[in-house]
Amino acid sequence: MPKLVMMPPPTQRLRQWADEIRRQIPSYQVIIPPTDKAAGTELAEADAVFGWVPPHMLSIAKNLRWLQSPAAGPQAGFYYPELIAHPVQVCNPRGVYNDHIGQHILMYILALARGLPYYVDAQRDQRWDTEARQTPYVDLKNAIALIVGVGGIGQETARLCHAFGMQVLGVDARWEYEVPWVEKHPPKDLDQLIPQADFVIVTVPHTPQTEGMWHGERFELMKSTAYFINIGRGATTKIEDLTRILETGQIAGAALDVYEIEPFPQDHRLWKLSNVILTPHIAVKDAEDITNRHFDLLLDNARRFVAGEPLRNVVDKAQWY
Repeated sequence: MPKLVMMPPPTQRLRQWADEIRRQIPSYQVIIPPTDKAAGTELAEADAVFGWVPPHMLSIAKNLRWLQSPAAGPQAGFYYPELIAHPVQVCNPRGVYNDHIGQHILMYILALARGLPYYVDAQRDQRWDTEARQTPYVDLKNAIALIVGVGGIGQETARLCHAFGMQVLGVDARWEYEVPWVEKHPPKDLDQLIPQADFVIVTVPHTPQTEGMWHGERFELMKSTAYFINIGRGATTKIEDLTRILETGQIAGAALDVYEIEPFPQDHRLWKLSNVILTPHIAVKDAEDITNRHFDLLLDNARRFVAGEPLRNVVDKAQWY
């Protein structure tokens, strides 16, 4: 009987998931330890884990063969050297957010293309101002979107951009999806593509290679009429470099849902720039079907694990995704 340990703290959601796994796959022993100390005891005989196994506990888990990460882009430190070297397969829930985050990105694109932030400012001032927009109007059917990171979220974003008539350039190191509407490029082409884009859209995860990849030199490659959008991970973007570029008017604007520091500091000057849209890491907040999608993936992998079948969403641990 395989043993699945769901790492603490115990929550009502975890208890419901554990009950459903036991009901649908009776061969499983599913344990939710109440404390970290209790988890250490249970890990000694665990075959699988949902959650995170900290470094000091990994050596206890002698039988561990499958680790299901609750997050597609977990916190820094999730993939530590010992875990990377360990034979355990790590899986993540990439793919469950594609449509919701794609829609959030499209909201940014339409708002920036039409100058909506300027008109919202005028509305708040109760000002009828037909000249409020301070950046050029962008006709999407004549625009180029550069999507950096064409995984699940990136490919859905590309599909939506294509539907609006945009030309889509894509950069990725690992092409997992069929994207006939994307002109594919490897990461080495990135700096040559940036000057072509009207919208630079970043959906890459935080990895050793992507940390701080968006910096002053790259922003200076962008057209003065272009917009920068980051909805991947905040650690990919040097926020002070982006702020400086925006303040000097070297690019037309930006939209962010993720930040180097979260919550984003209240006194940061980026809040006050009228050509910027800031949302507080909420692209999938209140999406009612996300919880079910997470569980369906966990249940499917639980079935595959007990049957000895290939698991879904296996991670390249050295690359963190």
